[in-house]
Amino acid sequence: MARRLDYSARYPLHTTQEVYAAMMNREHWDARIAELRKHSPNDIVSLDSDEDGITVELRHVLPRDTLPDMAQMVVHMDMVITRRETYGPFGPEVTGAYTTEVPSAPGTLGGTMRLFPTDIGCTLRISSHAQVAMPFFGRRLEQLMLVNLVDLFRIEAEVTKNWLDQHYPVG
Repeated sequence: MARRLDYSARYPLHTTQEVYAAMMNREHWDARIAELRKHSPNDIVSLDSDEDGITVELRHVLPRDTLPDMAQMVVHMDMVITRRETYGPFGPEVTGAYTTEVPSAPGTLGGTMRLFPTDIGCTLRISSHAQVAMPFFGRRLEQLMLVNLVDLFRIEAEVTKNWLDQHYPVG
């Protein structure tokens, strides 16, 4: 059975239109990747955006020696994760999804995203699910994946907030 976790990135004083515009902007993604490179090799594989939506593909490399001991027992080389995010066209509420590919990994990780307005700005809610098909280790690895994913989402949300503050100053 897959484990699930929700994460909400809140952007007070910024509209869904501003956040969506940021996600369409290569400079925004470059800022995210620059921050993530402080922790491990990361790259933007592609970004496509138009009136029909947004598709971005990112590559994250987690060096094997930085993985927790439990993960190193299963992973015998650097972990290369390809994450693909897709968002529908802009509207009062925007929905999307993300998938990940990890060659030779015994599990799956993905989820849905929903960008919606709030009384003070907007929120991007990410609902993730992780499933690892391994006896004894599976549930612990699923939890480990989700906890580390929250750390990633926090970093990305902070970069996005700073980018929005710089490009859409309030007051």
